[in-house]
Amino acid sequence: MLTVISWTSIVSAGDFDWTKDFNLRAEADPSGFRARLAARFRIGDVEIHAVLSNVENPADAYLIFRLGEMSSHSPEYVMKRYRSEKGRGWGVIAKSLGIKPGSSEFHKLKQSDDLYGKQGDMKHGDKNTAKGNNGKIKK
Repeated sequence: MLTVISWTSIVSAGDFDWTKDFNLRAEADPSGFRARLAARFRIGDVEIHAVLSNVENPADAYLIFRLGEMSSHSPEYVMKRYRSEKGRGWGVIAKSLGIKPGSSEFHKLKQSDDLYGKQGDMKHGDKNTAKGNNGKIKK
């Protein structure tokens, strides 16, 4: 069982490099993580518990809610896709939900989350800060 969990975590980390740090933060403050999920996705504790109790780590729960939002599907529907496709990576799951893995929105999601990550800075149009070039874009 440990091998399967490790392999799935590697697939997840390969798809989204930010998940390791995300999981550490969420596991260090579970109630804070739940509050962030509730506020971000406007959902209650029952729905949060239903997803968290059926996934391997907090980043998976976040991705279920986020991909549901992106695809206009319920978390329950995304959870079904997660169960049947989780070993194949989040790109496959996104595609099965009708989200194009090459879309700009999906690329942003691969770069960072919007609960803890840098994407929160970028959504305010501050792309230069995210590039780390002191406001200069390299050509």
